[in-house]
Amino acid sequence: MSPHPLGRPDHPLGRPDYARLLESARRTLERRNAELGGRATVPAPTDAECAAVSGLLGSDHLPGAKSIVVSLDRLDTSVRRATGQGLIEILETVGPPLRRPRDEEGERRRLREQILAPARDSPLNAADWYRTWLERISGDGTVTKLANRGDTDRLRRAVRILEVVDARTDTAPPLPLPSLAATATGDTKALEHRTPLATLVLSALVERTGLPRADTAEATRALWEAHGVIGDDLASRVLVLGLPAEGAGLGEWLTDAAARGVPFQVTLHQLVTLPITVTAPVVSVCENPAVLRRAADGLGAACAPLLCTEGWPSAAFHRLAAAIRAGGGRLRYHGDFDAAGIAMARYAIDRHGASPWRMSAADYTAHVDDVFPALTGAGPTPWDPALAQAMTRHGRAVHEESVDDDLLRDLVRDPAPALPAPEDAM
Repeated sequence: MSPHPLGRPDHPLGRPDYARLLESARRTLERRNAELGGRATVPAPTDAECAAVSGLLGSDHLPGAKSIVVSLDRLDTSVRRATGQGLIEILETVGPPLRRPRDEEGERRRLREQILAPARDSPLNAADWYRTWLERISGDGTVTKLANRGDTDRLRRAVRILEVVDARTDTAPPLPLPSLAATATGDTKALEHRTPLATLVLSALVERTGLPRADTAEATRALWEAHGVIGDDLASRVLVLGLPAEGAGLGEWLTDAAARGVPFQVTLHQLVTLPITVTAPVVSVCENPAVLRRAADGLGAACAPLLCTEGWPSAAFHRLAAAIRAGGGRLRYHGDFDAAGIAMARYAIDRHGASPWRMSAADYTAHVDDVFPALTGAGPTPWDPALAQAMTRHGRAVHEESVDDDLLRDLVRDPAPALPAPEDAM
């Protein structure tokens, strides 16, 4: 038998014979938001229970009755007469407080509004991506869970972080992740991988960029670095081939590497401490280092400027891309014909004004074959809607290495104009 709801054997109602009656009364009251009404029921009562209830109510419940049914109004009157306290008062004084579902729901609604108010007041509310994110977390249970926990601060801190991130520019100095966390929360570890606050912020950055969810360490890094927030400026890098530049140190190294036709790894630390000027009119971008390696082996110094993101673009890539555009150049982007490659292409186009490079429906269908891996979604291809349709129809990915012959033909550097002969120069 469960413990007596009063837990007071010395109480007038503390006898075990009243336990089931009071437990039933508690359940009924909680269903009714702690308002009197309804009934308490004791099925198949014992003779002792019949006698106890009869004595309390001043009525006859004969031994052998199939059940005892008592209105709570009557039980309240009888309990008050016997103890000087009403039924609700007794149950809440000695036992746990009664649940009041309607009151609890009202309190949850109040907390939801308290949680959402600073988010709605943010200047970010003018941005489509932010409103979409706020609507999503309001409807998917995220805000409700915060309200249920009484956590009224997490969303406010997330919004503050998003405001800092949104205000950054491509040329702003890289912001270490612990510094961002300290600025917004006072805790340098608040945005470490998989912390609740980091998960909430990253869900918004997914909406802002269209990059994949931060389910892996690589995707998490890509999302932060897409916004100039870094964990390590030495680990953030971009692979470069054939891109001369001006500037002491890094500019000289890049120019020498281009003349020698060798790949060069550029770190974010170098780009920040040794700024460069780039005047190349067109710079190609690939996703996979195997493509750049083949360009280095096959073209060497004759290779036109080529960058490789080595997967998701890093903060180093974004900073170098900004330098290229600042020098009057433009980017053209190629990647895998799969969900990630298409997402990266969209992002490069949206953020850096890149042009699609051999990323059309015709390019895809010219190479697709049943031997390629199955495709699990591709996403929209606004530069060529027919590409998304073709990828859905074929259901196969095409990796960049499979089309590198075409890419290399595009990367043959235009020969420099011949110098005039001395007699022609007269």
